[in-house]
Amino acid sequence: MRKVLYLGLLLSVLTCSCKESAPLYKDASATVEKRVRDLLSRMTLEEKCCQMQNRFLDFDSNLDESLKGMSWGTMFSLNSDVEQFRDLTARVQRYMRDSTRLGIPIIPTAEGIQGLLINGSTIFPHALAQGSCFDPELVGKIAEACAREAAYTGVRQVLSPVLEIARDPRWGRVEETYGEDPFLIAENAIAFVKAYQDGGVACTAKHFVAHGSPTGGLNCASVSGGERELRSLYLYPFARVIAEASPFCIMSCYSSYDGVPVTGSHYYLTELLRDEIGFGGYVYADWGAVERLENFHHCVSDNTEAAHRAVLAGVDLNVMGAYGSLKKQVEEGKLDISVIDLAVSRILRVKFELGLFDKEPSDIRPSARSKRHMDLAKEVADESAILLENNGILPLDTRKYRKIALLGPNSRQTVFGDYSWADAFTPEGVNLLQGLKDRLPQNCIVRQADGCDWWSRDDSGIAEAARIASESDIAIVAVGSRSTFLARKSLCNTAGEGNDLSSLELPGCQEKLLKAVKATGKPMVVVLVSGKPFAMPWVKDNADAFIVQWYAGERQGESLADILLGNVNPSGRLNISFPRSTGNLPCYYNYLPGDREYYGGHGGSPEKPGERYVYEKPYALWSFGSGLSYSEFRYVSCTLDRHDYSASGEVIGVEVALENTSGREGKEVVQLYVHDKVSSVAVPVQQLKAFRKVSVPAHGKATVRLEVPVEELALVDESMKRRVEPGEFEIRIGSSSENIHFNETITIHE
Repeated sequence: MRKVLYLGLLLSVLTCSCKESAPLYKDASATVEKRVRDLLSRMTLEEKCCQMQNRFLDFDSNLDESLKGMSWGTMFSLNSDVEQFRDLTARVQRYMRDSTRLGIPIIPTAEGIQGLLINGSTIFPHALAQGSCFDPELVGKIAEACAREAAYTGVRQVLSPVLEIARDPRWGRVEETYGEDPFLIAENAIAFVKAYQDGGVACTAKHFVAHGSPTGGLNCASVSGGERELRSLYLYPFARVIAEASPFCIMSCYSSYDGVPVTGSHYYLTELLRDEIGFGGYVYADWGAVERLENFHHCVSDNTEAAHRAVLAGVDLNVMGAYGSLKKQVEEGKLDISVIDLAVSRILRVKFELGLFDKEPSDIRPSARSKRHMDLAKEVADESAILLENNGILPLDTRKYRKIALLGPNSRQTVFGDYSWADAFTPEGVNLLQGLKDRLPQNCIVRQADGCDWWSRDDSGIAEAARIASESDIAIVAVGSRSTFLARKSLCNTAGEGNDLSSLELPGCQEKLLKAVKATGKPMVVVLVSGKPFAMPWVKDNADAFIVQWYAGERQGESLADILLGNVNPSGRLNISFPRSTGNLPCYYNYLPGDREYYGGHGGSPEKPGERYVYEKPYALWSFGSGLSYSEFRYVSCTLDRHDYSASGEVIGVEVALENTSGREGKEVVQLYVHDKVSSVAVPVQQLKAFRKVSVPAHGKATVRLEVPVEELALVDESMKRRVEPGEFEIRIGSSSENIHFNETITIHE
């Protein structure tokens, strides 16, 4: 009995001793801050510098050769499928735990704009299509589904969402954005970040700041603008996402703002991003952005100086090679160790917050591209398509139109867009031809011809396409752009990262094809499958119907077919305006009053030259918020809670009554815009400040409540302070930015 008691006492002492000797950073009950400080105090300079770098790995990588016995900040893999990536991340995390001195886990990262950039993941509609849904809750559902797939693969950080404001459609990366409006962008991005991070996956809001308005539409070109434009426009989505969703990471951009390279700027990355708008995570440099301080901006002489400037600016982690010089810079006294400690503590804090030190890889097995996720991709595609013109020909009456000519370079091609693992030659997607064949009655015939490609001047196939149209009852012509991931196989892309346009006319011979089909005299439905708007005034004047489908994921052909045939009632709305011509740029809806209105001159035409633009109107062809339905809606009434508010802490409440006057259930997007009647500085003529998509039954009614915090009426005044000025504001309720049904005036008091 004594022996048993003695052994028990000895075991208890040994257990207590082990607990006391275990390092604090491994104690899951300790606070994150204490764990970070403890771990940082134990790390060598080399270990700290490795935390500030990324490692590129493939599923067949030799980990000893690639990792060299060190723990690193993040990892990325481009050539793995779902199962390979899952195996790779599990092996790497075991290596971090068992084969490095301190066992610091790594953060496996992946692109995640439209699903994970891992072969075999679900391909959701691109960000531009998500934005045209005008439904942030649906965007959250996409992120929630992607977080489940990330949990299975071991991904713990996605390099998304994109908070750029698409104000120049020549820019190739328009498709990665939620559109041209900062409020719409913020609403969608907040839903995206919350859902992903609730699923245990860190988000990387990018690209800080103003990267999406490059000079000439050229990716990475400088952005011209002043301090007020920066604070009023470009900072808005970042400030709201940081305040309301707390992303773990921000990615700095390649470009310069007002001549200052952002990745090398202490003002932008520390004073503004951290001290002013309150970002508390870590800053991840866009790939090559640090090195471009030397080879692109020429503001430093070599990569060592680039690393020095970037780390002092506030860049915590660099993906490429320049941060390999940090250790030597500290040893030579050129860089204080406190700068390294600050950056490393930010990265470690995220690792602790994600639970990487305490949780084993997920055993959840939601198969990638599960039916549940693919059905969600179809739902988003359905919600995103925008019907802009319809003379009554849609939905198609298949009793009348039995012989269908399906033409155009995008009629038998699924286009996924950049940052998708699939390309133009993978079989995962459903194209429009297949979608129609699967849904048309047996007595309908579809004859298909490209007519031309999507980029060249080869018009040799147009005559054959026109002949097919002439022998059919109706022609559906699918035109547009194509893009693929920059690091994958590319085939004459006309959109996507690194593929910017100098002209927004339809590329190649596509408009020539449309004109040849129109000349047959047969009804013509035009479908734009694209990652950006084009200048299409001829289509507005000549098409019997016009549908826009931003890259809509792997079910895009099914979705388009369902809309054409009336199985789905379109409800998408334009999140980026269409220009009348390339020279009509910029054409966004929230312009400053002096940029369009001038002495009553509203433009002219070739037949009758006018003022302003002599030969065309200085307004968009189709403006932000536009979109039709197969249902008809009547805006019945608009009631404000009251008409007087104080300048802070209050919420403007509006109730809008709708009626569906048609015999078909449909969805309407009720939009609230604000116009500041008199302001001390120039502000946009109107700004979106609330919206809601609502389903209204056939011959039914609905009441929509919209709320706007008074703080949303703020401007940046002459002293660069953001404040709400007292005075009168118009509350405009509309079905688009140019179709306003109610206009109520409120007064803001001091």
